[in-house]
Amino acid sequence: MPSPTRAEQHSRPHGDVVTWLNIYRTATPNTWVGDNPTVRLDYENEVQPDAILRLSVGGRCSLTEDDYLSGPPELIVEVAASSAAYDLHIKRRVYQRSGVQEYLALQVYEQRADWWILREGVYQPLGADAERVLRSETFPGLWLNAPAFWAGDLAAVLATLQTGLATHEHAAFAASLIEQKAQE
Repeated sequence: MPSPTRAEQHSRPHGDVVTWLNIYRTATPNTWVGDNPTVRLDYENEVQPDAILRLSVGGRCSLTEDDYLSGPPELIVEVAASSAAYDLHIKRRVYQRSGVQEYLALQVYEQRADWWILREGVYQPLGADAERVLRSETFPGLWLNAPAFWAGDLAAVLATLQTGLATHEHAAFAASLIEQKAQE
């Protein structure tokens, strides 16, 4: 039997994260979203994060012949309630060491979103703007409205995402992914 998960403390926020990532994927060619995928980061670390977003062209994470993922995805998201200590310390170190470019930990009890980016082998926090919107550097246009997320306002979360998707940076990124695919 799998470990039980609480509805409001894990299941709903997890579903909102997957929705948010899939909306981004629909607007961004050659990206791939996984919900609880098994990821073989290396020979010693096999993890099952809550959600991932990876590049299906030009990324370091690939689909194996036996239908698992191998290598670090570009973004891992964990919804951390009872698992916060594990997600924020042990998993974060494994993700950093394995080369996961960005890691977003959503701490349910604290209603806190910590987003890190890997720079020179060390995670550095990605700060929010004045409205507490977090913006991915690896995936231009992937914006998270943290206050709306914690309020359970998925419509506002997705409206903020749509604003990010309407930027020139996202359009250029999407065009570059199409070009990479054409060169394969």
